[in-house]
Amino acid sequence: MGQTLARSLTSSGLLLAASLLATSLFATSASAQTGGEGLSPTLSAIKTAHTVRLGYRESSPPFSFLDQSGRPIGYSLELCEAIVEEIGVEVDDPNLRIDYVKVTSDDRIDAVLQNKIDLECGSTTANAERGKRVAFSPLMFVAGTKLMVPKTSSAQSLTDLKGKTIVVTKGTTNEQAIQAADKKFSLGLNMPVGADHEQSYQMLADGKADAFATDDILLFGLIARHKAQDKFRVIGDYLSYDPYGIMFRKGEPQLSAVVERAFRKLGSNRDLVPLYNKWFTARLPTGERLNVPISLQLEEAFKAMDDSASANN
Repeated sequence: MGQTLARSLTSSGLLLAASLLATSLFATSASAQTGGEGLSPTLSAIKTAHTVRLGYRESSPPFSFLDQSGRPIGYSLELCEAIVEEIGVEVDDPNLRIDYVKVTSDDRIDAVLQNKIDLECGSTTANAERGKRVAFSPLMFVAGTKLMVPKTSSAQSLTDLKGKTIVVTKGTTNEQAIQAADKKFSLGLNMPVGADHEQSYQMLADGKADAFATDDILLFGLIARHKAQDKFRVIGDYLSYDPYGIMFRKGEPQLSAVVERAFRKLGSNRDLVPLYNKWFTARLPTGERLNVPISLQLEEAFKAMDDSASANN
C-alpha cells in the first residue's frame, strides 16, 4: 500500500512540477511582450529603495538557516542572491542591497502577499493551492513528508504510530499530509504543532512526541545539525510529494521572467549542480555533512535550465 501511494504521489508531483515550470515559461514570454512598458510594481519598488528584501528561515538547513554568527546562509539564499543579481540587471542597478527578513512556515506566504519581502528563500513547497496566491521559481529541490522517530522506537511506518503523538510544524504541507493520513487510516493521532522546525524537533527530543513529521531532507538536516545520528532515524514511505521553489508575488510577468532568467543563467553556466553539491554533499559552514546526492528528477530539471549551445548539440 505504501509503495503504491508513494508512486501515485510521485507521479502527480511530477505533473505539478511540469505545470509550474510551464507557467513560468509562459510568464517569460509575456514579459518579453511588455518589457518596454516600464517596471512591474515589485521591481519598481526595488529600484526606488535600492534594496531587495529576502525572507529567510532560521531552522531549515541546508536551505535557509543561521551560521554560528547568526548570519542567514543556505542553498535557497544563494539562489535568491543570484536572482538579486539578475534583478540588478533588469532595474539597471548593479549595487542593490539585501535586507534579510526572518519568516516562519506560518507567516511566509503572508509576508509575500503583504509586501513584507520580495523573495522567500526557504524550503517552500510549490503546489497548486499555493500557486493560486503566489508565484514560484523553477524547481530547486524535490522532497516529501517522512517521519523522524527515536532510534529506540519500533515504528517503521506511519501506521505503526496509531494512537501516538506526531508533532508537525505550523503552516506546512506536512501538517496537511499527516491530517489526511490520520483521517484516511483512522489512526487517532494526537498532533501538537510547533512554531518552527526547531521547536518541533525539540518536542520530539524532550519526549513530548513519538515522532516528528516534515520533509525528509529537513529531518536529515536537523539530525546532522544536532549531531543526533545516534538518537533519531527517518522512517516510512513518502506521505506527500513536495517540489520546492523560491516564492514571490503573483501577477508580475516581468518579475517571473527575471527569476526564470536567473535560473537559466545558472543552468547554462553549469552552476546548479555544483551549488547543490556545496550544500547537500560537502561539509556545511556549520560543520555538518548531509551526504544527500542529487536525485535524477532534480538533475533532469537542472538540465532543462541549460540554454547553452553545447546543451543543444
